[in-house]
Amino acid sequence: MAIIPQIPLFSWEHVEGLGDLDRLRLVLDYMPDKTLMEQLECDRGHGRDDHSVRAMWNSVLAGTVFQHPSIESLRRELSRNGQLRYLCGLRNVPSASAYTRFLRGVIRHEAEIDTMFERMVEDLATLLPGFGERAAIDGKALPSFAKHRANSDVPDGRRDIDADYGKKTYKGKHKDGTPWEKIVRWFGYRLHLVVDEEYELPIAYSVTKASIVDLPGGKDLIAQVAERQPKVIERMQILTADKGYDDTKFTVTLYDEHRIKTVIDIRNSWKDGEQTRLLPGQKNATYDLHGNVYCYHPQTGEQHRMANGGFEQDRRTLKKLCPARHFGIACNAQAACPLAKGLRVPLSTNRRIFTPIDRSSYAWTRLYKERTAVERVNSRLDVSFGFELHTIRGLKKMKMRVGLALCVMLAMAIGHIREHQPDKLRSLVA
Repeated sequence: MAIIPQIPLFSWEHVEGLGDLDRLRLVLDYMPDKTLMEQLECDRGHGRDDHSVRAMWNSVLAGTVFQHPSIESLRRELSRNGQLRYLCGLRNVPSASAYTRFLRGVIRHEAEIDTMFERMVEDLATLLPGFGERAAIDGKALPSFAKHRANSDVPDGRRDIDADYGKKTYKGKHKDGTPWEKIVRWFGYRLHLVVDEEYELPIAYSVTKASIVDLPGGKDLIAQVAERQPKVIERMQILTADKGYDDTKFTVTLYDEHRIKTVIDIRNSWKDGEQTRLLPGQKNATYDLHGNVYCYHPQTGEQHRMANGGFEQDRRTLKKLCPARHFGIACNAQAACPLAKGLRVPLSTNRRIFTPIDRSSYAWTRLYKERTAVERVNSRLDVSFGFELHTIRGLKKMKMRVGLALCVMLAMAIGHIREHQPDKLRSLVA
């Protein structure tokens, strides 16, 4: 019997393997932009119609797909590439001023770009099994094309009067145990992004000033998703993040209000140098910052880490099991030990340390490694969508350009799935 390989429903390798014009065609065919085009046509009214709204919009999408850092770069490409002009619907190359006026109109309809993004997220939820169930959140620096704060708050098209300064600190240890620290500073903005870990596709985003750090921006983004995309929150089961999002209120809100289990790295907030603390209500059980629970031999004081027994949702407790029984450790005090039958640790003991997915479990470690999906999406924005080198100044322009890039990303995914339909190859009956 022939074995049919399990072909993934979506993979970025397949999309990135397509030619430039093929990727653009996917975007043009599957971008849900009808309402936006109607709004822009209405705005134009009886004004000049040297280039149709649709053709101008198509060329702007082409600039996003082909990573053009500026309108002038796009205009040069249109000037030399007749096939691209034909695909966009242009008879000749629009002037720079025509693009300026057109993009101002697009910025005025920022809400419709958000609507397009949310519509495609819902489409992907029907096309991709499990889409949005496991998500990751992170912040990304978006430097402004301007280098510093303007001396005047009067907009003139050249200054950036919206941006401010941001900072992110990275810490770690060298192989020899010595600590290292790296501080990254920039002038501009910050992207707060939630992505699906399996398919590496965006689920929600917001763009703020650079001074809005990860945690406040993340809280606002989750509140925005709960209000505007309630189905996304309902689907989400796990959210992973680095220690920049380590906060008791954030963890409690996600689980108590939305039943989202968090996998968030923890900061060392124990300033007194303690390695363990006594577990409330116990005489010979302690816990550490990473959720490990230890029992102690009543005579010798010998310490052993207790085994994990899983999460009891109805009790809201984590089970910890006797190491002598589950690890085969010799213990002559087992018969009289009050922990021989295990113990239950309520989440309320410390909501940062004790989470529904046990910090000390292999499952937590495995899930945390999947957080790199959001880093790959951030890298794709830089490399494949031109944010590494750009000429964007101003918050409204940055929001528009980020929204377009993420919409293009989703449209490519939807187009690739619907045209190739690899799921039909999984069944001889389909």
